[in-house]
Amino acid sequence: MKIILSSFLHALGVLIYVALVALIMQNGNQLFGQANGAIGIVAVLMLLVLSVTVVGLLIFGKAVMFYMDGHKKEAISLLLYIIGWLLLLMMIVFGVMFAWNS
Repeated sequence: MKIILSSFLHALGVLIYVALVALIMQNGNQLFGQANGAIGIVAVLMLLVLSVTVVGLLIFGKAVMFYMDGHKKEAISLLLYIIGWLLLLMMIVFGVMFAWNS
């Protein structure tokens, strides 16, 4: 039961982080002004690198720690539950989008 709750919290963390990044990207011009040239590209690429790092840690971090400590079954279970929760949350987001546009 603890692995299920932990996996849900990790997946929820991914959803919250992605929502915050989407909010920043949607309102980027109002927040930072028009980015011209290389600085805008650097900013987007740095956001990408940070996002990959944060989401990677949320999805794989604890599972890798379990695996390295010899808890291989728990590591695989945690990873599969996180993927399952992410799939469910993605379907909910798409369902909300579909309902909103109907």
